[in-house]
Amino acid sequence: MTCKHARWPLAVVMLATLVYVIPNPVSASDADQQSLGEAWWTGPMMANSAAALPKGHFLIEPYLYDVRSPHVDSFGSLTYMEYGVTNRLMLGVIPTFTYNRATNGTSSAGVGDASILAQYSLTSFREGSAIPAMALMVQETLPTGRYDQLRNPLVDAQGSGAYTTTVQLNTQTYFWMPNGRILRMRFNLGGSFSRQTQVDNLSIYGTPEGFHGDAKPGRAFNVDAAWEYSITQRWVLALDLAYHYAEGARVTGVADSTRVAYRSPSSAYVGFAPALEYNWRNNLGVLVGVRVFTGGHNSATTVTPAIALNYVH
Repeated sequence: MTCKHARWPLAVVMLATLVYVIPNPVSASDADQQSLGEAWWTGPMMANSAAALPKGHFLIEPYLYDVRSPHVDSFGSLTYMEYGVTNRLMLGVIPTFTYNRATNGTSSAGVGDASILAQYSLTSFREGSAIPAMALMVQETLPTGRYDQLRNPLVDAQGSGAYTTTVQLNTQTYFWMPNGRILRMRFNLGGSFSRQTQVDNLSIYGTPEGFHGDAKPGRAFNVDAAWEYSITQRWVLALDLAYHYAEGARVTGVADSTRVAYRSPSSAYVGFAPALEYNWRNNLGVLVGVRVFTGGHNSATTVTPAIALNYVH
């Protein structure tokens, strides 16, 4: 049974925050107002940018992180590599690698799921306009990580096993605070759906040894709001607030001549990610922060320290 009431509460809160809590922008023409060119950014930990890369330019942003949960540490890396095909269209790839270490001493390393993405800019931000920068992003996750025929699912699993398509609307705008400093905000809404995948033996879907069949992850919905406050030209404080809901996976097959059919429970969690950014130049910066998922409905609590380097050329 799905938890329909779990899908929307935080989304409504964030939408209200977007409209009512963030102050109205003021004119940047006064002498005491920070100009956009005087503010350098690396970006928050979780929310994707809606800004377009100029044609012929590229972005590289590697992350190193450690997902800490009650029974296992998952060390990993992911790298955003994006290229401006036109002034509106951006293409990218996101390879990932993981190393899992359980509290009992067992461990495993491997390639995680990779992703490819395309993002098309719908609008650009202009000072004095209430319209934010908006972009439509489509991301395809490729099942390159190990997910079935596992010896120990706690540490051997590296991916989801299914092709997953995510469609997301990214938005970004700027506000000038009463002291003249800039507050940049991102607000993103997205949904994803997965294709059916073949499953054998022990897997991330809870199947037993000797199982042979199929699994289809459920649809998912996510919302992410992020704020970045320009303390100085080089230093920035950042904060993400996120909500994620996913329907349970449908599993069907046979194990030891016995028909198996079930649906795993739906899940939902709330997350937040405070971070500190330092920018050497307007195109080179580093971010250090921590992402916390609170362990909501059928979800474990995780704490993830992370560091990222952002370079645009």
